[in-house]
Amino acid sequence: MRKKWLWIAPLAIAGMVLFVWLGGEVVMRLWNWLLPSLFGWRQITFWQALGLLALCRILFGGLGCHGGPRSNIRRKMRDRWEGMTPEEREKFRETMRARCGGLGAPTGEPKAQ
Repeated sequence: MRKKWLWIAPLAIAGMVLFVWLGGEVVMRLWNWLLPSLFGWRQITFWQALGLLALCRILFGGLGCHGGPRSNIRRKMRDRWEGMTPEEREKFRETMRARCGGLGAPTGEPKAQ
């Protein structure tokens, strides 16, 4: 069992390093291939590409943290909605229309100005 871990740990570290290097190279090559010719922007280095990749991951990917406190909001709202009576649903809709200025009215009529 112990010998198994001696092989897995270095391979896992090497795999992570390879993955990061490959991601940085792909971002750098795509940026340097497309953006200078399309928009006239400067070329970037590997480290700038790696920073850009990390920034995009943080902003759009959420760092893979799907168990955060906001992850169950849709499920909780769906459960709450399903537990409401039709009168409670209509009251909720009216409250949301009042808060949001009439956005999302179910009637297809344009909003009065």
